[in-house]
Amino acid sequence: MTDAVKLAVRIAAAQLSGLSRTRTLVPAGPFTGLLAPSGPDYLNYTVAARPGEPVQDPAEVDAGLDALRAAFPEGTLRFELIDEAAPGAVDALEGAGLGVTLRVPVLTIEPPDLVRPEPAPGVTVELVTTEHDHVLGSVLAHRAFGMGGADLPTGPPPEPPDGGMVLARMDGEPVAVASWTPVADGVTEVVGVATVEEYRRQGFGGLVTAYAVDRVVALAGATLAWLTPGSADADRVYRKVGFRPVATAVHLAEEPAL
Repeated sequence: MTDAVKLAVRIAAAQLSGLSRTRTLVPAGPFTGLLAPSGPDYLNYTVAARPGEPVQDPAEVDAGLDALRAAFPEGTLRFELIDEAAPGAVDALEGAGLGVTLRVPVLTIEPPDLVRPEPAPGVTVELVTTEHDHVLGSVLAHRAFGMGGADLPTGPPPEPPDGGMVLARMDGEPVAVASWTPVADGVTEVVGVATVEEYRRQGFGGLVTAYAVDRVVALAGATLAWLTPGSADADRVYRKVGFRPVATAVHLAEEPAL
């Protein structure tokens, strides 16, 4: 097993372990479904149950899909896999009728490699510690991703080992946000990196990403952060602050019934 594959397996195992703390688990043979009990559908997806092991048995895959279809709301079954951590899984799922919806690099960073941009005059970046700012950052991210304002968090933000958020302001106005997922085995995923439209291409994405990594390292003991870029532009932003590609993320979903 190469170092890159070992890293992919570590990430996939930590993803399953970390998210298991807040999701309902659906055992499904070589896969595990993750359902958010009171969250929106986009938080429901399936990952590899045994990172590092090949997926080879078509009967086990079919039985797993039956279990997942019975548990997931109709039309929402989808997979988020790290290809190198689940060899054979993508081919098996395509053979069972699912389609690839996304294929992007998995970028990772370790603390010594982090490049911390200097905030411009008038810009502040802070850890979110209040319910008000937690909601504010979530609204900003939802709007940036075209998700409206539904399913906003309630209550104070979690403690850093269980996830967190940083919020950038320009002259006091919120302009960018980044979050991280629960830390497991020292690993966390940076998610929800978003900038208000009129402030894009001004360095805020890299700024909040770097600050999120800095905070999760300092406050939750993370030793590895990872993410998946949503575009070529985002990929370049993340690499500027020290992220490097190590694997491939593949998302799959069931084709809609005719």
